[in-house]
Amino acid sequence: MKTVNEVAKLSGLTVRALHYYDETGLLKPDEVTSAGYRMYGSTALERLQQILFFRELGFELKEIKAIIDNPSFDKNEALLKHRELLKMKKAHIDGLIELTDSVMRGEKNMSIEEFNKTEMENAKEKYAQEAKAKWGDTHAYKQSEEKTAKYGSQDWNVAQAAGEEAYARFISVMNDGGSPQSEAAKLAAKGWQEYISKYFYDCTDVILESLAQMYVGDERFTENIDSRKPGLASFMSDSIGAYLKK
Repeated sequence: MKTVNEVAKLSGLTVRALHYYDETGLLKPDEVTSAGYRMYGSTALERLQQILFFRELGFELKEIKAIIDNPSFDKNEALLKHRELLKMKKAHIDGLIELTDSVMRGEKNMSIEEFNKTEMENAKEKYAQEAKAKWGDTHAYKQSEEKTAKYGSQDWNVAQAAGEEAYARFISVMNDGGSPQSEAAKLAAKGWQEYISKYFYDCTDVILESLAQMYVGDERFTENIDSRKPGLASFMSDSIGAYLKK
């Protein structure tokens, strides 16, 4: 059994991320001690391994959860595909190492094809689409896919602009010194929920709560949101929490 700190050091994830995985049901520890410490055994670590495989392929956490929780999910089939993609990645790296050695030996090797990752990226994208189609069975995901499939470039521009406006409402409250519990912050959270529902899928209170946790629990979401203003992800998460207590 390993503690949450040990798992964090081994995996490269943060302790906060592992706590978030637990809260959202993505990765539950095998045991919780009487003192409240999370302990991870073989079952949890095996699931974490699958999560990390899918993260390596660029899947979002909500997609990973939908896939590995699907009753029809075939772990062995997934591992075979992971292995195939990793072998392609290894071949790509080996080619670059061989080219480097060649140049270091003084050979006049002008080859650049070793840098081409098109085949590997295409295989990765194909598998991602196959996995989503086969195991990504969530209503919100399907609804978003159906709605956005009809979008043209103008539609995407409108949706993006609406999203930036929704972010700006939170930023305005922050700049004015307002707290996440303020009425202005709650209105911004309400606007965020309406934005998602209008352009992507029906954002229920349950989904909104999960998103709020994801904004601070998934480093990729946090980094993306905070690129607009440092601390924005945490402020949005807390504002949404306050709004949902209505």
